[in-house]
Amino acid sequence: MTDEPVVRSLLENDLYKLTMWQALLHSHPAAAAEYRFVCRSTPQFPLTRLLPALQAELDHLCSLRFTQRELDYLRNLRFIRGDFVDFLSLFHFQRRFIDAHAEGEHLVITARGPLVHVMSFEIFVLYIVSELYSRALGDMPAALAEAERRLDAKLELLKSRRAELSGPEPFLFFDFGLRRRHSAVMQDRVVERLLAAVPEYFRGTSNVLLAERLGLTPIGTMAHEYLQAYQAFGSRLRDFQKAALEGWVQEYRGDLGTALTDVIGMDAFLNDFDLYFAKLFDGLRHDSGDPVAWGEKAIRHYHKLRIDPRTRRLVFSDALDLPRAIELHQHFRGRAQTSFGIGTNLSNDTLTPALSLVMKLVRCNGQPVAKLSDSPGKTLSTDDTYVSYLRQVFSPPAA
Repeated sequence: MTDEPVVRSLLENDLYKLTMWQALLHSHPAAAAEYRFVCRSTPQFPLTRLLPALQAELDHLCSLRFTQRELDYLRNLRFIRGDFVDFLSLFHFQRRFIDAHAEGEHLVITARGPLVHVMSFEIFVLYIVSELYSRALGDMPAALAEAERRLDAKLELLKSRRAELSGPEPFLFFDFGLRRRHSAVMQDRVVERLLAAVPEYFRGTSNVLLAERLGLTPIGTMAHEYLQAYQAFGSRLRDFQKAALEGWVQEYRGDLGTALTDVIGMDAFLNDFDLYFAKLFDGLRHDSGDPVAWGEKAIRHYHKLRIDPRTRRLVFSDALDLPRAIELHQHFRGRAQTSFGIGTNLSNDTLTPALSLVMKLVRCNGQPVAKLSDSPGKTLSTDDTYVSYLRQVFSPPAA
């Protein structure tokens, strides 16, 4: 069991966390928020056993600063603004805004404070818990060996199907595995091998540190919390998605044009995704519900708006593995552009099932916010009355 800190750098974050952070710093710098950690699966031992190590990791996280090299790298990304980089040069996490404790056998982690301070705890907390769990299982060499064996099979699959996956509409995928990775060693190894073996298919990673180190494209736009926060930003609740999408357009003005669709369900999203937004955004991201049904709805919607869906990109990112991603690519090929964000199946594919960990925004500016997923079990809120009200306003399918 290694004694090295889990977090190697503040740059080791998902890109979408930085892009949302910039947008919300510019638009709502005074907002307050609360995030809560949830483990949706059953671990092999109570996660409270990790508490002493977790407390030390949080102390370490709060001691870190962005280095000048990291700041220079961010400044050279065309969608990152100079004033945001200046803010990051001063930023450090404050320990008083995050609490971890045990309630019986349940691990409770809560981040509460200014939104632009606490929002970035999420990704770090998730991969800290995931790696501490992997270390505590005590089978690191065997897990890494099994991950290598499974990666060999994935590479063989891609190479054996080169003829059908190449051409004018090639199969493209990214690593989205930071949040629930087994370990830094495993994610590093997987990304390095994919880049070396299949660069025609493997096009980037959400892990900004890895992207910087390996010369890869950092991948990401927005996540659920960005749209959820707009439920508390003063617009009529019925209009929060439009307000969030408009805020994104004004911040990035053509960059990062992939919109997330499932904060309150695809149907409710498409009701707000009118011709104006459909022309301004390059495509849509799927993260819950049946991916084929979702893609068909998206294509029909573009046709209804008289937009050729072949000019738009559908990004799939919900619990994917390579065979399923290839199947979806083949299904939609010639009808829309596609790409695939694959997470846990790349960065934590071993004999021991990965934990399903999330840390979600549950309150903003003193009021509850919620996500109504297209997948049963993914809806998350601390206020059932608010969830019922949200369902009444948008009438999504029952989850």
